Amino acid sequence: MNVKVYSTQTCPYCHRVKDYLKSKNIPYQDFDVGTDSAAREEMVKLSGQMGVPVVTIDGNLVIGFDKEKIDSFLGL
Repeated sequence: MNVKVYSTQTCPYCHRVKDYLKSKNIPYQDFDVGTDSAAREEMVKLSGQMGVPVVTIDGNLVIGFDKEKIDSFLGL
């Protein structure tokens, strides 16, 4: 499973997404779009927006901390 989290250090919902994934033992790649301009461009290309968090799960897009969508894409 390929899980990516596009986040910033100051975003509370970003921390909630990452804490939730950790609690479910789901490995993920974290991209800090506040400091990584290439990741920021990739996130905007995927989501069409600058808001975080943006999560991709095997190519499926989740914008914000949408637990139901995350669980659905993870098969939980």
